[in-house]
Amino acid sequence: MSQKDEKKEALKQESDDKIKTRANERSVANHIAYWIVGVIAVLAVVVAIIGFNYVNSSLQPYNANSKEDIVVNIPVGSSSKDIAKKLEKDKVIKSATVFNFYIKAQNYTNFQAGYYTFKQSWDLSSIVKQLQKGGSAQPTGTASNTVLVREGVTIDQIGTQIAKSTKYSKKQFLALMKDEKYMKELQKKYPQLLDSTMKQKNVRYHLEGYLFPATYNVYKGFSLKEIVNQMVEKENDELTPYYSTIKEKGYTVQDILTLASLVEREGVTKTDRKKIAGVFFNRLAIDMPLQSDISVMYALNTHKTKLTNKDTSVKSPYNLYKNTGFGPGPFNTPSLQSIEATLNPSDRSQNYLYFYANLKTGKVTYSHTLAEHESGYASTGQ
Repeated sequence: MSQKDEKKEALKQESDDKIKTRANERSVANHIAYWIVGVIAVLAVVVAIIGFNYVNSSLQPYNANSKEDIVVNIPVGSSSKDIAKKLEKDKVIKSATVFNFYIKAQNYTNFQAGYYTFKQSWDLSSIVKQLQKGGSAQPTGTASNTVLVREGVTIDQIGTQIAKSTKYSKKQFLALMKDEKYMKELQKKYPQLLDSTMKQKNVRYHLEGYLFPATYNVYKGFSLKEIVNQMVEKENDELTPYYSTIKEKGYTVQDILTLASLVEREGVTKTDRKKIAGVFFNRLAIDMPLQSDISVMYALNTHKTKLTNKDTSVKSPYNLYKNTGFGPGPFNTPSLQSIEATLNPSDRSQNYLYFYANLKTGKVTYSHTLAEHESGYASTGQ
């Protein structure tokens, strides 16, 4: 074979090798492509099955065997998405996303604000029908628990009761009492009630004295705010008939509730509470400190049967032994009787400036001067 033929044969061989290499590469690429397509197809099927199961499950009741009531409050102005999120959060439905797709597909609209009582055993159709009927102004259904707010208790003590009676901790409650955003929301809703406390400086809790003493129902699904909202709303309802009187007398709601909180703890009977209120107003009239032990114990954040000179000298705006005027605000939650006594004090013309209670008999004695007061108090041997 000539050199020319050898060269020609080598070129042909090289060309054949390239063709085979390309063919092999195409074959490998095709195998990879088929494999990728296969994997994608399998994943698509798996996703479709999972998605179908998820949607199908979300259309079913949250808990078909549950008989418990869940109360949900839908605020005015809530969108369908807001309502769906609320229902999911309160465990009425499984998925807010599926709920939104469901109501769009069925063209459901006109959901109403208010309190609703749902059951986890309801399907989406039943829940939607209930939303279209409209809610109630007050919660209904069977309460899962109750919270008792007694007359004369402090925010701190209410926090203890909240922790005993609900799933919320005292720490969560006290944090809410310091939440300025929440305070402003309440002020916007109840301006007559809360404007004066929100303007006051050096206040420990703006809602001290503003959570009306009563028994409150707690429903499954209630947030901590909804529990507190009931208490503030009750306070506003009870004080509404007195707002004009408070204004006419030249006082603020904060002033009246502050004195009423002292009257609540200093007196027991309706008659004595009115007289004690009169004593406090007489002291205010001559710029004399109110000198209530209740104020000192609140300043110290403790309870004592007897106070020392060191106690009454504690540096605090709440210490009304040292400071004149009303102080920052209420010291506890006064009853309606104490509020009425403060608005209608008695024996102002007698100009009493002092009083003490005989712990054995319960009798309260009133005096004009410090000498009379100390003489009478000494005679009781207390």
